Amino acid sequence: MNDGIQLLGWGCIVIAIVIAITAIGWSRWHSQRMVNTIEQMLKDATNGSFMERVFDESRISALETRFANYLAASMVSAHAIAAERDKIKTLISDLSHQTKTPIANLLLYSELLEEEELSESTQYYIKALHNQIVKLHFLIDSLVKLSRLENGILTVSARSQPLYPLLENVYEQFLPSAKEKGIELSIESMDIEDMKMVALFDRKWTAEALCNILDNAIKYTKQGNIKISITAYEMFVRIDIADTGIGISEQEQAKIFLRFYRAEAARDSEGVGVGLYLAREIISSEGGYIKVTSVCGKGSTFSVFLPRA
Repeated sequence: MNDGIQLLGWGCIVIAIVIAITAIGWSRWHSQRMVNTIEQMLKDATNGSFMERVFDESRISALETRFANYLAASMVSAHAIAAERDKIKTLISDLSHQTKTPIANLLLYSELLEEEELSESTQYYIKALHNQIVKLHFLIDSLVKLSRLENGILTVSARSQPLYPLLENVYEQFLPSAKEKGIELSIESMDIEDMKMVALFDRKWTAEALCNILDNAIKYTKQGNIKISITAYEMFVRIDIADTGIGISEQEQAKIFLRFYRAEAARDSEGVGVGLYLAREIISSEGGYIKVTSVCGKGSTFSVFLPRA
């Protein structure tokens, strides 16, 4: 009798152990299945192919359902953002196309009027009109370029190439306007190794950034000189554009790269405040950065750091 009871007890223990092991195994399997499902949902959401599936409504899988609903809503938002971006691309394209011809015609007619024998007051107004058209052309052109960069319509394609041809091209482009103002523009003397120095950059867009900086240097320098130089470091190459212009106060140095910001001392000069912002966006897209050092009344040095190949 006792042996039967003992045997029954051991049987119950074995059954309990089997049930416990089965329950633990099922729980682990169910948890693993949920983790695998969530992991797959994340992968699908990452590559943009997430689709909502049917889930059983147990307590633990309720998390899966809520997570799936969240991802589904996120995908809807992502598609909406993509659609809005496409609309922006179309708008930018239309703006660029529709304004190009009228502005070119306005510039042409204002230049033709300047050649006519008109009264001094009329010539003054025509000159002012021409300057405003040039300013409008620069503003629209800069905003279109900036929007194309920010919306991925145009991309910066950096590659390893020599720096000197880029600097020489920018120098030659601005030499006439510097001479017209009586400013000495120069590239500091370089040896053979300096002229062979390479960095990682997009030539077209980097030229755009350097031209914006150099244009400001000439614009805000009344007399003196502007020097272009390069210095090599282990990870970067630094391009310095140093002028003897009006300078920038310490409080404003952190603000001049903001969109449409213009320093107090520059308010009376021509400009729209997007050149430096565009330059920073371009250089940042190449993995580089820009810094400025300046003293009011003594000049400024803009340093462009480009990654080395």
